[in-house]
Amino acid sequence: MTILTRRAAIGAAILLVPGIASAQQQGVTVASPWTRAAGQGGTGAGFMTLRNAGPTPDRLVSARAAIARTVELHTHIHDNGVMRMRPVPAIEVPARGEVQLRPSGFHLMLIGLTAPLRQGERIPVTLVFERAGEVQVELTVESAGARGPAAAGHHH
Repeated sequence: MTILTRRAAIGAAILLVPGIASAQQQGVTVASPWTRAAGQGGTGAGFMTLRNAGPTPDRLVSARAAIARTVELHTHIHDNGVMRMRPVPAIEVPARGEVQLRPSGFHLMLIGLTAPLRQGERIPVTLVFERAGEVQVELTVESAGARGPAAAGHHH
């Protein structure tokens, strides 16, 4: 009982710390999360817009998905005229700004898919931010050649 009481007191104290409530109210939100259809055992990619309404920058530091062996944060770079993907340690989300994860830019790599990504499905992914903590999203699976998410109102 003492441990539970102590934990409850610590939890209540955390809620009273200035800035924590406002960080939760003004944290990172995710818009239009999507991916492309891909085969089992292959690699998929996750795209979305990350918006930070808060006064402090945040960073996406990792992600995970049950459908993939591992999830990495990636970007594309020009290397002697060739576009190459490279892992990055984090993706910066500016204060009162946004960053787009999109084809040919920052994106999530879903490596070692344990099941196919089928058009019309929704794939749960957990994003981990330095300040905002964990944010749950669902990637809508579009066609294999999609260049963006389906228009609003056309999700199946």
